[in-house]
Amino acid sequence: MNFSATIRRAGDVSIIDLTGHLTSFANGALREALSSLLRQGRKEILLNASGLHYLDSSGVGELVQCYLSVIKQGGEMKVVGLTDKIEEIFKITKLYRIFPEFSDERSALQSFPYSREQSRDAEPPAPKLPLAESV
Repeated sequence: MNFSATIRRAGDVSIIDLTGHLTSFANGALREALSSLLRQGRKEILLNASGLHYLDSSGVGELVQCYLSVIKQGGEMKVVGLTDKIEEIFKITKLYRIFPEFSDERSALQSFPYSREQSRDAEPPAPKLPLAESV
């Protein structure tokens, strides 16, 4: 089975829907999708693994490399929709220690700092300024 990585957006979060088998033959698609997002400055990434049917050691390595790329850019990467089979691989390989996992997309999206449900008209908080010193 082939692999695909399809990007969609929910506010500031980019969701990458993973489908198929992530193996050494297919990991370029995920890397390309992620590189494209990072070039655009989109650093809040949610991997939707509900369509991921198979993950081998090369796929695990690819996930780790992608995670490191996002973190080095100051971003966050989380995962949602792990099937029992893929969740078992995450446990065996200890991927669960680096990828925050969520049971549903809504809770995952709300976990990102700028994507929590807010009014669209709300202004972002003002930056903290240093306190003025009295002379």
